[in-house]
Amino acid sequence: MTLLGTLLKNRRARDAHSAWNLPNLQGPELLIVTSRSFEEGGLIPLEHTRKRIGGKNLSPDLTWSPPPPETTELLLVVEDLDGPISRPAVHCLVLIDPSRLDSPNHLPPGALSAHQPATGVRILRSTISRGYHGPDPLKGHGPHRYTFQLFALSGETISTVDGTTLDRVRPRALLSSLTARVTARGRLTGIYER
Repeated sequence: MTLLGTLLKNRRARDAHSAWNLPNLQGPELLIVTSRSFEEGGLIPLEHTRKRIGGKNLSPDLTWSPPPPETTELLLVVEDLDGPISRPAVHCLVLIDPSRLDSPNHLPPGALSAHQPATGVRILRSTISRGYHGPDPLKGHGPHRYTFQLFALSGETISTVDGTTLDRVRPRALLSSLTARVTARGRLTGIYER
């Protein structure tokens, strides 16, 4: 696998096609997103990587500054900006009802599990499947940036895309179809390399 990673070293999805740059997800950058697991631009610990490479596939704890009062839902998108594909792979996609969270503005470790999500977390389909999927980049491909993007939404979130319910729709179709106003947004980026 190291040879394949080395051969594809210059092929990367980049940030241009990330959720952060979609026209319908633009908004003021008012949210400060942090984690006790890693700092902005820091290394993501092994426990938050995929089991296949020795991790626990445990989503990191996330904390954010209070969103504007008119916020009805939060959208969390976790993307690998450096995969050797044309668009960033969505590693996790969830809607969060802030009024139902056990702790305001905080998700504990493991809260994004497909089998036992935290109260107030609605797991949607990602590129891989459902729930949190930690880093697992190609060996030898170089450092990958994993960005945890949080969008505060105001107004009604769509319930279907082309007749497909949100739980079943592909992540890119869902992201480009969202019509709720983004009242604030913020992101946290961690690095992982094999």
